[in-house]
Amino acid sequence: NISGALCISQAWPGMARTIYNDHKRFLETYLTPYPGFFFTGDGVYRTSEGYYQLTGRLDDIINISGHRLGTAEVEDVVNHHVAVAESAVIGYPHEIKGEGKMPAFLSQKDLSWGYCTATLTAELRELISKKIAKYAAPEYVQVMCRLAQHLLQ
Repeated sequence: NISGALCISQAWPGMARTIYNDHKRFLETYLTPYPGFFFTGDGVYRTSEGYYQLTGRLDDIINISGHRLGTAEVEDVVNHHVAVAESAVIGYPHEIKGEGKMPAFLSQKDLSWGYCTATLTAELRELISKKIAKYAAPEYVQVMCRLAQHLLQ
């Protein structure tokens, strides 16, 4: 049982070879952190039986007024709410804070429960404030019927 960075030792068809107009950044991001390996940017947990579970992006860090916060940390708290099926949290540019408090995109488990967006937003802000910190509570919450479908558009 061990956690760490997911790295790959051999190239595969379709693998990225550069970042458009910024090859140096590609090398620094994916090949320099673990020499001899391609760093995927993902965290991984390997069980004693040899099964792998992706735990989230390691580079999804948002800087809010000097506080560094992982998006996966907030998503984990949001996903524990009884009405939430899945969530995605992102940062956005903010003139004063550098990055704004994260908007949370989520889909509900059962839309017939009657949770209105205002009630759910308030409950999520309170939950995140208690479990992480008040500065981590999202300014915006967008409730969607199907999260993956909306994020791919």
